[in-house]
Amino acid sequence: MRFRFCGDLDCPDWVLAEISTLAKVSSVKIKLLCVQVLRDLLGDGIDYEKITKLTADAKFEPSDVKATVAVLNFIMASAAKYGVNGESLSSELQQLGLPKEHAAALCKSYEDKQTALQDKLKESSLRINRLGSVSWRVDYTLSSSELKEVNEPVVHLKINVRNVDTGALEPTVALVSALKFRVLLTELKQAQALMNALN
Repeated sequence: MRFRFCGDLDCPDWVLAEISTLAKVSSVKIKLLCVQVLRDLLGDGIDYEKITKLTADAKFEPSDVKATVAVLNFIMASAAKYGVNGESLSSELQQLGLPKEHAAALCKSYEDKQTALQDKLKESSLRINRLGSVSWRVDYTLSSSELKEVNEPVVHLKINVRNVDTGALEPTVALVSALKFRVLLTELKQAQALMNALN
């Protein structure tokens, strides 16, 4: 069976297995758990102490608590990713065996934050690190202890890339032979020409 919140694919086995774990918690507590998971998905952090208290009466092991958070995280993030509305999500979760009250509580929390969640997911996806700076120098080796005549240039490249998550510059250093440097230079010129053509 295919589910929209799974991208029109089969539901992962681990999610199926954890649906029964979710059913052990009351629907009111499911809603409160969803609030915590949504806070985490939106970047506000998660209060594990509160989650532990919410799941205490179900006598969950620490692994069950982690599994509960993981399955709620997957369901809501995946539903937002594929643009599934609350009603469809509720129906699909019930097909997987989640009680109706639990599905309704989960979907109510999801619907309240669906737009914000989709915006957050868009903001954090397809991000790439940016080029900070490039420096280079050329060393020309005339000879070495092993060879009398080398006569070969070597390019020392230092590329600083700005990490999109931390904002820090991360250096990458490479030694490039003259031949490889010519190939790199040719490919960079082709890429620049292509970018100029697109703009």
